Amino acid sequence: MKKTHYFIAVPLTDGVKKELATWSRSIASQFPFRTWVHQEDYHLTLAFLGDASSEKRKAVCEAMKAIGKQHAPFSLELERIGVFGNPQAPRILWKGVKREEGLFALQQDVYEACKQIGFMLDDRPFAPHITVARKWQGETNFSLEEIRYVDRVQGHFAVDQIVLYQTHLDRVPKYETIATFPLIDEKGEEK
Repeated sequence: MKKTHYFIAVPLTDGVKKELATWSRSIASQFPFRTWVHQEDYHLTLAFLGDASSEKRKAVCEAMKAIGKQHAPFSLELERIGVFGNPQAPRILWKGVKREEGLFALQQDVYEACKQIGFMLDDRPFAPHITVARKWQGETNFSLEEIRYVDRVQGHFAVDQIVLYQTHLDRVPKYETIATFPLIDEKGEEK
């Protein structure tokens, strides 16, 4: 039986997804990455869970519902472009967001709840990013300076929910929404 993976993430608005996808298509031939992320798969990961039994998924859903009630909606602003891996042949091209304390507080609560449920999570510091492309395949070295020069994607987006996603490696888009959990303001009203 093939294992599947799950993760908790902040979804992007349709407008931001469209803007990122339009920009990606416009530069794809100039910057040859093996894979450009599908528009519907853009997200900002809070916790990668890996494989999860139905019992653990049920526990995650209960925990995320409770966490959603403890966090008010907030806004994120897109920021610089960056890479992970070798700067001359990066593994990941990503778009960042400006630091927002609400995001870091939300991620910390999600991370801790998932650890308490029993997930083995990555212990690297949280580096919020939206993966745009994977695996540089250019004949010359990648240039972060060159791609920053053509980075025109800007904007804000509201964060009013978190999502439990399931990964399907055999299809595109490959992330399926399993459950959504609204963030609720101080008055207890859903946005």
